[in-house]
Amino acid sequence: MVSALLKDRISTAEDQIEDRRQEIAYDTREFTIEYIVNKYLEKNDDELSDIYVPEYQREFVWDINRQSRLIESIVLGLPIPLLFVAEIKESGKLEIVDGSQRVRTLAAFITNQLRLTNLRTLDSLNSFKFEDFAPSRQRKFKNIPIRMLVLSDRANESVRNDMFDRINTSSLDLTPMETRRGVYRGDFINFVFECSKNKKFVELCPIYKYFQNRHEEAELVLRFFAFSETYPKFRLSDKTDLERTGVARFLDEYVLSKRENFTDEERKQKLFDFEKMIEFVGINFPSGFKKRFDSEATGRPYFEAISVGSYLALKEKQNLQIKNLWNSGERNNHQLGAFDIPIDRYQTHKPANMLKRIDYVKEKLLSHSL
Repeated sequence: MVSALLKDRISTAEDQIEDRRQEIAYDTREFTIEYIVNKYLEKNDDELSDIYVPEYQREFVWDINRQSRLIESIVLGLPIPLLFVAEIKESGKLEIVDGSQRVRTLAAFITNQLRLTNLRTLDSLNSFKFEDFAPSRQRKFKNIPIRMLVLSDRANESVRNDMFDRINTSSLDLTPMETRRGVYRGDFINFVFECSKNKKFVELCPIYKYFQNRHEEAELVLRFFAFSETYPKFRLSDKTDLERTGVARFLDEYVLSKRENFTDEERKQKLFDFEKMIEFVGINFPSGFKKRFDSEATGRPYFEAISVGSYLALKEKQNLQIKNLWNSGERNNHQLGAFDIPIDRYQTHKPANMLKRIDYVKEKLLSHSL
């Protein structure tokens, strides 16, 4: 016989299930590749487009081989994973929860920024850009339908974050920083993790929920040291540079180079530079490393631009003080209203793009110095 207490628990559980199921209601839609790409690219600012990549997913990480393989699969008519988007109640826009790398690959290909490479099944397409396809094939490609799961606009940001977390943690692999801590043990990697616990840094650099407890702070600190030290060529040796290796391997090689050659003198200098940069950002950037005041987290490209750009400006002018950088109206919403940091949707860590956004911050700061 079921007790009254158990009945109450069962009833509560059923109510909660029905309540949560309503929050995550979804429907399936199909849009052509051309429609998706056009809606994604329609505005210069990513978040103004009808289909957009949220700030926490702004880094483009697929290498050219993976991008090429996606295009090959689509041309062959093979099924690809569904895009998972959420309809935003206030604006009606579609936020990409899962599929940002795929959408950006499609956009890069159609705009001739991607040249296919290392294809095996359709090896005749190697070196092709979209413009090299026959006109009829171009039209057929653009008209291919892509299926989307659209999360109802009843789902709030918390539900969307939870969906992203579930999608990306179905099999929890080690993050690059977790791997580096285990593989490249030593004084330097320990130093990076120590810096990541700096109270002021943590305050200025909030971390998106999904990345919390996964050493994202240490990842950002490492990027600051690696990119500021190797600026402007982002090169460690004749055979190791950001252009050839990509970000993850470049950072691995940087840590490896420091493991055997990290002196007390360098430690003191790096700590001084890091703390001075943090202090400067805290004084001069109203939102810290975030793009906007209402942003919940820090995007990697913005962090890199602001941190390294500030460091370089301070290096050029040690007692740098800023005037008239922010207009009063801008402080209420968008700290970068005075800035327009060029964050590319495609190849965010191509050296030329890295240089462009870092130099932008550096020159902007120096031009407003007292």
